[in-house]
Amino acid sequence: MTPPFDPVTEADLAMLHVQLGRDARGVVGVAARCVCGNPTVVATAPRLPDGTPFPTFYYLTHPAATAAMSRLEAEHVMRELQDELAADEQLQEGYRRAHEAYLADRALYGDVPEIDGVSAGGMPTRVKCLHALAGHALAAGPGVNPVGDAALARADWSPRRCACADPGPAGVAA
Repeated sequence: MTPPFDPVTEADLAMLHVQLGRDARGVVGVAARCVCGNPTVVATAPRLPDGTPFPTFYYLTHPAATAAMSRLEAEHVMRELQDELAADEQLQEGYRRAHEAYLADRALYGDVPEIDGVSAGGMPTRVKCLHALAGHALAAGPGVNPVGDAALARADWSPRRCACADPGPAGVAA
């Protein structure tokens, strides 16, 4: 999905507080939602209200989604995806295009010289953070970020099935 996003509502901000365990910072919109309507990914301003540069434009917030990405990282899926990236020129090209799409989306919300050319998740050459890559894939839709799509395909969580009432990893309802 390319901006504009769903505007963030007071209900969204309240849910984000529950999801994150703190107030969300710099939210410019909801980039993806759970099937029940709760935020799954938010778009975050490239410069936070306190002035801090923030390269992670697409921020994965849904506790079940973040837990799924953490499990994949613990299972060394980042290394597997990095190896696939290194061996596949078509995947490399798709990942480079994903990086460019990410930067173009973020640029609509401001120019921050400190993070110029920096996207997230290791793009365009490394697989560094599945949370960021899955967030981008969910926000942009299938086919935009092939590594994010691959992570979502391997996850035990799905954006098509609500898990908002399921207990999170700490036993707290998401």
